[in-house]
Amino acid sequence: MKIYKDNYTQKISFPMGGIGTGAIGISGSGRLVDWEIFNRPNKLSYNGMSHFVVKAESRGRVIDARVLNGGFQGDLTGESGNFGFGPKRESMAGVPHFRNWEFHGEFPFGKIIFSDEKFPGIVTLTAFNPFIPLNDKDSSIPCAMFDIRIENSSDDEISYTVALIIANPWKQKSQNKFTAQNKFKMITLKNCAVTPDCMEYGDITMATDSREVSYQENWFRGSWFDSLGVYWRELQSTGGFTNRSYGIFDDATMPGGITDGSAHAVLAAHLPVVSRTAGSTRMVIAWNVPNCHNYWSGNLKDDENRWKNYYATQWADSQASAGYVLDQWDRLANDSMAFATALNDSTIPEPFIEAAGANISVLKSPTCLRLEDGSFYAFEGCNPNSGCCEGSCTHVWNYAYAMPYLFPMLERTMRDLDYQYNLKDSGEMPFRLMLPPGRQSHYRACADGQFGNIIKVYREWKISGDNAWLKNLWPKVKKSLEYAWHPDNEDRWDPEQCGVLTGRQHHTLDMELFGPNSWLTGFYLAALKAAAEMAEFAGEPADASHYLEIYKKGRATLNNELFNGEYFQQRVDLNNRNILDAYAGSTGCANKKHRQTIFEAYWNEEHREIKYQIGDGCEIDQMLGQWHANLIGLGDIFDREKAVSALRSIYRYNFKPDMRDYFNPCRLFCLENESGTVMCEWPAGRYKPWVPLTYAEETMHGFEYAVAGQMVQYGMIDEATQIVKAVRDRYNGSNRNPWNEIECGSNYARSMASFAFIPIFSGFKCDMGKGEITFNPVIRGKSFRSFWTAGGAWGIFKVDSTHIELQLLYGELVLKILNLPFLTATAASRSGIKVEFTSRAGRIIFPEGFSLRRGESLKISGALSVRDKKLSHSQISSCDPADKLKTLEHKLN
Repeated sequence: MKIYKDNYTQKISFPMGGIGTGAIGISGSGRLVDWEIFNRPNKLSYNGMSHFVVKAESRGRVIDARVLNGGFQGDLTGESGNFGFGPKRESMAGVPHFRNWEFHGEFPFGKIIFSDEKFPGIVTLTAFNPFIPLNDKDSSIPCAMFDIRIENSSDDEISYTVALIIANPWKQKSQNKFTAQNKFKMITLKNCAVTPDCMEYGDITMATDSREVSYQENWFRGSWFDSLGVYWRELQSTGGFTNRSYGIFDDATMPGGITDGSAHAVLAAHLPVVSRTAGSTRMVIAWNVPNCHNYWSGNLKDDENRWKNYYATQWADSQASAGYVLDQWDRLANDSMAFATALNDSTIPEPFIEAAGANISVLKSPTCLRLEDGSFYAFEGCNPNSGCCEGSCTHVWNYAYAMPYLFPMLERTMRDLDYQYNLKDSGEMPFRLMLPPGRQSHYRACADGQFGNIIKVYREWKISGDNAWLKNLWPKVKKSLEYAWHPDNEDRWDPEQCGVLTGRQHHTLDMELFGPNSWLTGFYLAALKAAAEMAEFAGEPADASHYLEIYKKGRATLNNELFNGEYFQQRVDLNNRNILDAYAGSTGCANKKHRQTIFEAYWNEEHREIKYQIGDGCEIDQMLGQWHANLIGLGDIFDREKAVSALRSIYRYNFKPDMRDYFNPCRLFCLENESGTVMCEWPAGRYKPWVPLTYAEETMHGFEYAVAGQMVQYGMIDEATQIVKAVRDRYNGSNRNPWNEIECGSNYARSMASFAFIPIFSGFKCDMGKGEITFNPVIRGKSFRSFWTAGGAWGIFKVDSTHIELQLLYGELVLKILNLPFLTATAASRSGIKVEFTSRAGRIIFPEGFSLRRGESLKISGALSVRDKKLSHSQISSCDPADKLKTLEHKLN
C-alpha cells in the first residue's frame, strides 16, 4: 500500500461511493470533501462542517479532544469564493487537529494514521466502499464505510469517543431523527419539504453497530458562530452527548449574516480501551437521492426526463443501505480486500500496478451512472458541477479496459444501449447516446467509435462466453460494420471496399482526418477481422469471407503504403482544397446542430492548407487498433518489424523528459520539469502543418497508457516504464490527486486504459465460449504473479521455478483448455485421485465438466522451467498445507 506523507497528501481526495451512486471524498488529511451524492459532480465542496472527532477521557477528566484531521493544506488567504477571508470555517482548520498523519492508499481502501503528542493513542481511520469484481450490486451501494481503530498507548484505561458529525444538506424543512434498529443505531437526515417522487427528495443516514452510543439530533441553534462553539464546549465535557432535537428545521440567516449551523447531527460511539490494547468502531454514511434527470441538455419535458437511480431499486432508502452494509460488513470488506490484495500483490512493475489500481476509482465517481434497470451510462469525465461530455462516448470509452474485465455484465449493457437506441437504418451510430434513452442524437458517427464498438462486442463475447447475447446483437453489429461502404454514408469511409478508410473520419480528438491513415484504418481492420469471426459463428460464412477479403486488401495497403520507413503516418495532400468539396453539403462539425461549413472548419486560406491533419507526423495512436487486437486475440494487423520501429519512433520523438522548454498552446496536463508523451510530433525533416492535429502538443494519460501497453506487448518494457512512471509522477499527491487523472474534466474515463496492463503483462486471453484461457507472461524470470478475471471468476495466476498455480478467489470457472505457451510439456501424468488431463506443448486439456470453484487452486508442478527449457512431467498435486486455498481434488473416471 503506497504511503503519502506531508505535502504529498495535500491534493488527495479519495472517492467513496458505489458504481452509479456518486461519492464522498476523504482528503489526504482526513476531511470529508467533494460531496457528490446529489446526482451530479460537486468538486471542492464541503457539506457544512461534517467531520469525525475523537476524545479521550480517564479518571473523570477529558485528556484531549480533536477532529480527525491533519493540518490545513489550502490557500491561507482563502479558497474559491472566499478569497480574502482566510480558510473556510467548514474546513475545520480552526479546530484542534492532529499534528502527524499519513495516508495509505490502495483502492478501494484509503487508510489514514493519526498521532499527536497530546492525544493518548494512535488513531487509524480506514475508509472504503465495496469493490468486488463481478458483483455489481454490492459494488453499487450508495455509502461510505469507515473503520476507526484507536490504540491506547498509555498506562491507563481510557474511554475514547469517536463521533461522526454530518450537516443536513437540505436547508428547507430538514429533519434529523435518531432510530435504533436491532443492533444498529442511526441518525437519518431528511428533506421534508418535498415528497419522495420529487427530484429534490433525499435522505442521508449515519449509522454504527457500536454497543455504547450517544447522539444529538441537532447542534445548538444560534447565530454567528454559536453552534460550533457550543458543540466544542460540550465535547470537552466528560461522558457522552445529550440529545437536542428541534424537529423539522427551516434554515435562516441570523444577525450578522452568519447562517445558523444547527442542522448538524452527532452520532458518537464510546470505547473503553485498557492500556496497550486497541478498540474500534464501524461507522457508515449512506445516502438516497433516488430521482435522476437530464439536467445538462435543457428544454426537456419533465414527464419524459426522469428515472430512478439503480440503487434506489435495490434499497428503499439510506437507512436500508446503511443497515445492509453493517449487517454484511465482514463479507463486503473481505471480498474487497481479497481483490485489492490480488491486484496489488503482483510482480508486475509498480508504476503499472499503481496506474491500474488508481484509475478504477473512476467507476466510483460521478462520471458514471446506472439507469433504473441497472444499465451503465457515463460521461467522459466531470466538470466541477456537472458531467462533462455526455453519451457514454464510444471513442473515449474505447480505451477503458477496467469494466470489461471487472464488471463484464455492465460493459455489455453499454453495447446493448448503443445498438438498441443509437443505430440508424443505414448503420450509422452517433458516438454519443442521449438520455433518456430513445432521444435522437444530433451527432454524426466517428470512425474509431463505430469500429471500436464492433471490436468491443467481440471482446465482450470472448470474455463472457455468452453466445446467445452475440447472436441477438449480431445483425445490428453487421449493419454498423457495413456502414463503412453504405451509399448513405455521408463521410464516404470506404465506398470501394478497399479495406482502407479514405473519406472524412471523425475521431476522439474532436475533428476530422481526410485520407488514409494507420490510426483509424487500424480500427477498421480490427473490426473487419473480428466481424469475420462473429459472422462465421452466426452461420454466415459468405459474409465472413467477404470481410476477410476486405481485411487482407486493407492490411497490405496499410503496411506497404502508410509506413514511411520509421513509423506509420497519414497520406494526404494538405494543399488540395478539393478534398473538402465532397462534404460541402453537411456541417463541418460532428455536432449536426452547428452550422459551420466544412471550409470554415478546415480550410486555412492564409497558408493554403487543410487544418487539423497529421500528415508526416508521428502520432501516438498510430497503432491503437493493434493494441486492441493483441489484447483480445485478433493477431497481427501491423507487420511486427514495422510495429516495433513505429513504437521506437514514438518513444524517440514524442516522449519528452522535460517539458520546461516545450511549446504547448493547448491544455496543460504536463509542464515545467515534468515528463510526458505528446500526442503528435514532427521530427526534423518532416513537415508540420501550420494548424496541425488537434491537441498535438498535449499529454493525455489514456493515450500514454495505451502506447505504453503496446510497448510492453512488443517487449519494450524499459521505455513503457518511463512513460507510465512519468504519468504517475504527475499525480503524486503534492501536485495532483493520485485518484483523479484529468483530461476533459476530472475522473476521466480514458485513464482506465491503464487496467489493460494486467492482461498485457500476464499475456492473458480468454475465449469463454470454448472454456479456454491463456497465460503467457511477458517478463522473463523465475517467478510471476498477477490478478486475472474471466467469465464468472477471478483470482491469482502464479509461476515460479517449480510450479504453476491458478487460484480462484471468487466465482466459478468452467475450464476446458489452459494454454501456457511459455512452457513445453513432454508428458502428462495423473497423481493419485487428482485431476486428469492431457498436455502437449504447453496446452492442457481438461475433460468435460471440469471446473474450479471459489477457494480452490489448480497446481501444476514437477521439474518445470520457464520458456526455453523443457518440462519433464506435469501433474496436479496438493498445495502446501499452509496455503489458505484448497487444492482441487476431483476424481474423474
